[in-house]
Amino acid sequence: MTEPTAGLPLSAPEALTVLGALVLVLARWLPDRLRGPAALAAGALLAGSVTVLVATGLRWQLVPVLAVVAVAGGFALAPLLARRSGRAPWRARWWLAVPGSVVCAALVATGPVAAWAFPVPEFPAPSGRFPVGTETVEWSAPATRTEREKQPGTAVPRPLVVQLWYPAGRSAPDSRRAPYLGRTEAEARTVSAALADYTGVPGFLLDGLPRARSHAVPGAPVADGGGRFPVVVFSPGLGGVRTQNTAWAEELASRGYVVASVDHPYDSAAVVLSDGRTLRTRVTATGDRAKDRALAEEWTRTRAADLRAVLTRLERLEPGRAEGRLAGRLDVGRVAAAGHSIGGAAALQAARQDSRFDAVVDLDGFPHGPVGGRFEQPVLALTQEIGRGTDPDYLPRLTRVLERSDTTSYRLTVPGAAHLTFTDAPLYLPPVPGIVGSLGRTEGHRITAGATLSFLDATLRRAPVDLPAALSAHGEVTVHRPEGAR
Repeated sequence: MTEPTAGLPLSAPEALTVLGALVLVLARWLPDRLRGPAALAAGALLAGSVTVLVATGLRWQLVPVLAVVAVAGGFALAPLLARRSGRAPWRARWWLAVPGSVVCAALVATGPVAAWAFPVPEFPAPSGRFPVGTETVEWSAPATRTEREKQPGTAVPRPLVVQLWYPAGRSAPDSRRAPYLGRTEAEARTVSAALADYTGVPGFLLDGLPRARSHAVPGAPVADGGGRFPVVVFSPGLGGVRTQNTAWAEELASRGYVVASVDHPYDSAAVVLSDGRTLRTRVTATGDRAKDRALAEEWTRTRAADLRAVLTRLERLEPGRAEGRLAGRLDVGRVAAAGHSIGGAAALQAARQDSRFDAVVDLDGFPHGPVGGRFEQPVLALTQEIGRGTDPDYLPRLTRVLERSDTTSYRLTVPGAAHLTFTDAPLYLPPVPGIVGSLGRTEGHRITAGATLSFLDATLRRAPVDLPAALSAHGEVTVHRPEGAR
């Protein structure tokens, strides 16, 4: 009842609250015979809608609307109470009422505008033939060098929380969809608050995220049939979380891929473990260019090791565990490493270190670490338009990496994209070009998923895809062929 109406930023109770507030504001200007009934009708409407909102959780966007209700309601009801008591009704002079009404109407309008700017994200429906299931598991990876240095003589493993999206069979129509940011709403609230803290914005601005539901059904049965699904192992951006590309992951799963996205402990904004512990991020920039470059290289190495550890666990799935429903259904001979931002750098590094990865998808990731040495895998790099304001080292360094592949690789420059275009951020942040690009709420997702699928179909499934032509439908394509090839 309190979820946003499809295509609108407000739920039904919220929309009725806005309507009731407007009626109260406009009642002052109605004929005498209509003023009282209009105020009473608005009051009755507001009594019901506000009760629902208070019971289900009031969003901050409605606070100015309720302030107007309190003020306008007092002015609208005062004449009615005066008549009942036998006193002459008092009305504000028109020269006071006009600016007052304008201010109140403007405050009411801020509610829908703020809800539009910071909505509860509504995820695009996956377009593939498979429904989507999801499962979250906890595995472990060897402690990093830094962690061993801080705890000499120990080998405490790194806990890895991994979310799997997979092609599913049919679920009941009323099956509960997965919360966006966690296994539970409590976890989603913790992660939402951590993301706000990491990015330096007030937590209330992201209060729509814990309310959001994706299209995946937790624990859904795997799709019927004995076929096996190619695998994509994903690393989020710096301080990002495993769910930051949920729309992209669901689209891939609906097309027959399994996506395994990793929460990197002490890097992701918050990693909530099943035992109740929450691991907060420790990644911070120093402001010193050389030190920050060294830190980024260390974080990239750690993430690459995590991706390799996750692939090893995927190769060893056993029936009987939470993820056991996928045992025997993963084609671990067809695996891509993928990531956004520093996660893209980690995907590149993991593939260069480990031939089990057959392809790489880099979503606007600067390649940290060494660029020398050849590697086997083809790469698809999606980038924003790289101009004067972008890191001047980005394009030359990325080009050197792409040219080191022994197979043809591609860079797709997406016009109108920003760094966050390649994530879920356009679904819940203000559509400001400097923040999420100029492609609107869903066009960035369509481009990112479409280009990724064309590339994976060609490289993992060996489908007869004319990749330059398919990618050029989404932007400007630069083809990097191996040395000596035409």
